[in-house]
Amino acid sequence: MEFLVDMVTTVPEGTSEQAVEELRTREAVRARELAAQGSLLRLWRPPHAPGEWRTWGLFSADDAEQLEQELASMPLRVWRHDTVTSLSPHPSDPGL
Repeated sequence: MEFLVDMVTTVPEGTSEQAVEELRTREAVRARELAAQGSLLRLWRPPHAPGEWRTWGLFSADDAEQLEQELASMPLRVWRHDTVTSLSPHPSDPGL
């Protein structure tokens, strides 16, 4: 199954730049691992509000439970709210 995940990260006020950079570095490493496993297919940066980071991710997982495990393994999840949309093939999809 494929899932579109809207990931909105809000860094808590008072968090040091060092802590932010450390977590972002760990997030990038984990994203590469998920991509290598075939779980993370794509990432995009949609518009966002001041003071937040926003990312759309296309993930592949056997089911919603596996997806949740993958999302929970990402370091920025501690500051992030995820909205998950299950995707199903469209009969007119030109990629089919």
